[in-house]
Amino acid sequence: MEPSFKEQRIRKITQLYYSRSDIQKAIFDFSKNREISPRYFEGFGKRPDTFQYKGDIFELVKKGATSFHCSEELWKDPLELSTNLTKEQLDKLRIGWDLLIDIDSKYIDYSKISAQIIIKMLKFHGIKNIGIKFSGSKGFHIIVPWKAFPKVMNEINTSDMFPELPRIITQYIIEKTKNQLIEEITNLTKPNKYIRDFEAPKEVMPDLVLVSSRHLFRMPYSLHEKTALASIVLDKNEIKNFELKDAEPMKAKVKEFMPNSKEGEASELLIQALDWYKENNLEEETKKDFEYKPIKLSNLSVQNFPPCIQKILNGLSDGRQRSLFILINLFRSIGMDKDELEKRIEDWNRKNKPPLKEGIIKAQLSWGYKRKPRMPPNCKEFYEGIGVCLPDNFCKLIKNPVNYTIRKNFLANKNVEIKSKNKE
Repeated sequence: MEPSFKEQRIRKITQLYYSRSDIQKAIFDFSKNREISPRYFEGFGKRPDTFQYKGDIFELVKKGATSFHCSEELWKDPLELSTNLTKEQLDKLRIGWDLLIDIDSKYIDYSKISAQIIIKMLKFHGIKNIGIKFSGSKGFHIIVPWKAFPKVMNEINTSDMFPELPRIITQYIIEKTKNQLIEEITNLTKPNKYIRDFEAPKEVMPDLVLVSSRHLFRMPYSLHEKTALASIVLDKNEIKNFELKDAEPMKAKVKEFMPNSKEGEASELLIQALDWYKENNLEEETKKDFEYKPIKLSNLSVQNFPPCIQKILNGLSDGRQRSLFILINLFRSIGMDKDELEKRIEDWNRKNKPPLKEGIIKAQLSWGYKRKPRMPPNCKEFYEGIGVCLPDNFCKLIKNPVNYTIRKNFLANKNVEIKSKNKE
């Protein structure tokens, strides 16, 4: 059967284009810890798959591969993936995920407007390091790396919260940018100065389908079968004046798609998105959270904390984010006022090697203050996981660091009273 014109066009340039060492390196470097799959014009290759060497890319091209796709999820070993795995098994394999925002429309100008609005919104939430690339057709991919997100929220590993968390963030972005998108597209199309165009923006909203387990997206510098254009990386200031001809394969200049994000840079975005989601999903919030009435402790000594908390307060190198969650919830549960709580957290963080970024601490404190106090995790497994479970004889009597602290503090104060009376 005679290949179609589109297929003939892309096959003319695949070997020449992918023979470039810089293109192979860009694709290979981005593939680390990702599931990949080559596409052979109309159909995908086997899954799961990975690149072992940079040269694997060109070998697949010689076998007919026209483009390369990869996961937004990061895996310990992508080759262990299978459609038969349960969510729990996938969570054990997954080491993280990138937030990948897919903007696409039949009009490139709509996509350009949407991309610029979303980038401004991300910057407003404190995210300065953002990756942008042309999709290869008429849209853009925006990436916020896994490194930028907190690794633990509410005692849950955020790596396990896929696709829930990136879906919530994407929905939040859609909600917070849609009005400006309507205004901007209305100004572009101007169907009537008295009527805003509500329908056109629907064509360009970020793709929630992409935010699903093992969904693949086009890799940076991969070709696109329908357009024969390259998925080139752009600087954010290049979007406005971008034209399709800028993505012609042989003109492609390699840039890094993955930005050099700061640890915890996207914490504020995540917290704001979760707050918005919970405000609009009250039933789920009621199921998950429970109230705890804090007890105000007086004359509190560090010696009244359980051994695990004392170990944490001496500073850590591993498990710092999970320990921050423990300390905030413990201190609030025993009625510690805000100034003392923040001072103790600040003193603790100075002992960590290395200390947590200030942005991570501020984000977790902000998250905590917006909610009613809740108990820290119960004893054993959680504390064993960060290597601080060092039970003493008193630990046998309690199930939670709050109980330990209250009882120890009560007994210590009672002993003081007895000694005072004896002196009298």
